[in-house]
Amino acid sequence: MSRPLSILVFGAAAALLSCAAPRTGPGPARPAAPPGARSTATGPAAPAAPPPGALLPVDGIACGGVGCVYHPGARGYFACLSGGAGTCFHFGAPCAPADSCLFDAADRRYKHCDQVVEGTCVRWGATCAPASACFYNPSDQLHHHCDAIKDGACARWGALCTPTSG
Repeated sequence: MSRPLSILVFGAAAALLSCAAPRTGPGPARPAAPPGARSTATGPAAPAAPPPGALLPVDGIACGGVGCVYHPGARGYFACLSGGAGTCFHFGAPCAPADSCLFDAADRRYKHCDQVVEGTCVRWGATCAPASACFYNPSDQLHHHCDAIKDGACARWGALCTPTSG
């Protein structure tokens, strides 16, 4: 591989990885103040910290919204690095949706997962529905808005939805 091409490939890989690397903030963590301590800062208030595990862009690199999405081939959940039109195009590391409401391919319903291991559920709970109502449709393998949810399953499918939302 020629030197300019290898630099381009390396740069693209670094940009992609920087979008996928979890960070909890723009800089190093600050030590916690002791209980009951009062702030002596006089400048503007610091911005609110992002939620744990939030993916933040690196300066100058645009990163799409990342969510935890069902992958039908692997029958598990993985970070979606880019997607649209009801599907995810690029998958990342195994994950679990924040609400632990996962698609169970065995009975085609969404259920609460009481124990997630590497993006798959090893102990199922009661039926549930993703808050976004963006459901995986096993008949076309795309995500659709569910217009009528019944017992963790979709009774009436709607328009395609962004799979990164649930």
